[in-house]
Amino acid sequence: MGKYIYLTCNPEALVASMLPPEAFGLYLSTGTKKRNKGQAIFFEVDAGMISNLIDQERLNKRCVAKEDGSPKSSVYLSVYKVLEMIPLSSLKSLYLTTDHGIVLELNRSGYDKAGEPKNELHLYQELCPVTPMVASSLAPSVFMKKLTDGSTPITLPKLFFVELKLGELAVNPLKGSGENLPYPNMSHLRDCLEIIRGEYEKQMKTVHRFFTGELLYRTIASGFYVGAKEDVVFYPYPRMKDLEKMNYNFFRAI
Repeated sequence: MGKYIYLTCNPEALVASMLPPEAFGLYLSTGTKKRNKGQAIFFEVDAGMISNLIDQERLNKRCVAKEDGSPKSSVYLSVYKVLEMIPLSSLKSLYLTTDHGIVLELNRSGYDKAGEPKNELHLYQELCPVTPMVASSLAPSVFMKKLTDGSTPITLPKLFFVELKLGELAVNPLKGSGENLPYPNMSHLRDCLEIIRGEYEKQMKTVHRFFTGELLYRTIASGFYVGAKEDVVFYPYPRMKDLEKMNYNFFRAI
C-alpha cells in the first residue's frame, strides 16, 4: 500500500494516509465506525515536492499498516501554517465530500483573468487560513491579490476561497430576486452588497465572521481559488447539469 499526503482545510492540517482520495474522504466525513458525519474539503499534495518539509523517518515509522493488515487512515504531520508553507505547485486535485462521504474530484486548471466579469458584485467564502464570508466588488484574482500582497493592514501569506452564487443580487442587491439563494439573513446580505456598490472606496465587507464548516455545494459559482498575489490556482466547479453527468451520486446528495 502506498502513502498519500493531504492538506485538509477544516481544520487546516497536513495529513499522511494509506487511503486513496475517495476512501480518505469517506473516512474524514464519517469516521471509522460511521458514527459521525460532516463535510470535508481537502487537497492531495505531491509528496515528492514537499519531501524537504516532512520528517521522512518519522513518517515511515508511523504511517504503516495495522496489525490486521488494514491501512493506516491518518497521521498528522503538521497543524500550523500548513497552507503557508506548502508550495502552490505541489497541490494536485481538490476533493469535496458530502456529510455521508460521497466524494467529488475537482482538477486544477489555468485561470483566465481576462474573462472575469465586469461591474458585478461577488460573494466569497474564505476557507483557509481564515474563514469569514465576504461580499466584494473585486473579481476573484483581484480579491486574491488585495488580501495577499501586503497593500492592506490585514494581509495573508496565501488564501483559499470559493466564489458563491449571487444571481440577480450581483447587479441589483436591493431589488434583484433572491428566490434561489438559500443564505440565512438575506436582508443583511443585501445591505452588505448595497454598501459596497454605494461607497466608492469600500471594496469588501464581512457578511459572516465565522464559517460553520458546512458549505452549500449547490451555491458554488465559478469554483475554488488558492494562491497569493498574482499566482492563482483555479479549481472550476461544474454546472449542475454537467455535475449530474460527472458524478450522479454527489449530485443527488447535495
